[in-house]
Amino acid sequence: MTSLSYRNSEARPAIMQGAPPSLVVPRLDWDRPPWNRWAFQHMREILPTAEVWRGEGAVAALEARPLDLGSLTFTRTDGAPQTIDQLLEETYTDGFLVAHRGRIVTERYCNGMGPRTLHLSQSMSKSVTGAVAGVLIAQGLLDPAAPLTAYVPELAHTAYAGATLAHVLDMTSGVAYSEDYTNRYSDVGQTDVASGWKPIPPGSDSDFRWPQHMFEQILGLTRLEAEHGSRFLYRSVETDVLAFCMERVSGLRLPELVSRYLWQPMGAEESANFTLDPAGYALASGGLNASLRDFARFGLVILNVGAFNGQQILPPAWVADIRRGPHGLANDYLRLSLPNGCYRNQFWVEDVTREAVLCRGVFGQLIYIAPEHDLVVVKLSTFPDFLNLTYSLDTRRAIGAIIDALA
Repeated sequence: MTSLSYRNSEARPAIMQGAPPSLVVPRLDWDRPPWNRWAFQHMREILPTAEVWRGEGAVAALEARPLDLGSLTFTRTDGAPQTIDQLLEETYTDGFLVAHRGRIVTERYCNGMGPRTLHLSQSMSKSVTGAVAGVLIAQGLLDPAAPLTAYVPELAHTAYAGATLAHVLDMTSGVAYSEDYTNRYSDVGQTDVASGWKPIPPGSDSDFRWPQHMFEQILGLTRLEAEHGSRFLYRSVETDVLAFCMERVSGLRLPELVSRYLWQPMGAEESANFTLDPAGYALASGGLNASLRDFARFGLVILNVGAFNGQQILPPAWVADIRRGPHGLANDYLRLSLPNGCYRNQFWVEDVTREAVLCRGVFGQLIYIAPEHDLVVVKLSTFPDFLNLTYSLDTRRAIGAIIDALA
């Protein structure tokens, strides 16, 4: 066992085992190692959740054509050779699935995960939210060019005054919000408390006013640090602003929206769920939990320009806009992993000259969608770190080797 966590080949500590369990996941650090290796598969046992119902329809079948890709070799960023099996071990993998030409060619479960396990997606939730926003836009309920205050008038008293829906879709508003994961007092640290994910840190400043729920935190964002639309800056709260607009115009809560417009029509295998804040709001920016195969189905919906399970689920124009529309902006942080990429409609565009897009989340969550190769790859992980650039780059190098092998 490493100093921080354990890999799949190492002995698993008895986290939450026994009656009563001898190793209880701490509420303040459930997403930190080694606790996250258990917690990301058991969120309903940690936090309140709302169901994303799969409905009563038939499960959309996923044909399998198994191939042995484990021994396939690629070159890591440090120049060393590595096999796919070694990558899955090295990068704390929980689930790994490759779908090529609509068929599953590899499906692997590790660290106690199984086909029915719901795994926390972290910020892959943003892409799911953005996809459903596209449905509401096609229905005429939302307009990317409209000001946010047209949907949530209370935002007129915040730094979001003057921002449009497109600004939060592409994370180009000028609102000040710090995405420093290691600082519990940062804005995203306060989101941990507002979302119900974490308690107020013990020993914190008694004069510090912690937001009681997500909408209260959003209403407290009053500092503008750039002109709206002038820059890209990754900030999780932008997705939650988007979700409140979606809820206002539809009269439905986010879990129902995702169920009605995505999970049911795509023939999901399992009902998913969102974590809830103290006011009952489902965390759009990171709270979705779903099975490995259902994340693959979502990837296939995007791959097939919104069509899947015998129907058009998402508007083709919306998916096309993500893949090859007027591209969003980028910054130095984005270019570290995507040198020629950008961010568009809550998706990461790998390269503006190509059509591959990514859904990404901290601690190693990934859906890689490559239309040019008819490929979807899903990797669910529990890194010891929020972000690990080497693991992420090596994973995409491995996907490149898989693409070459399947060509």
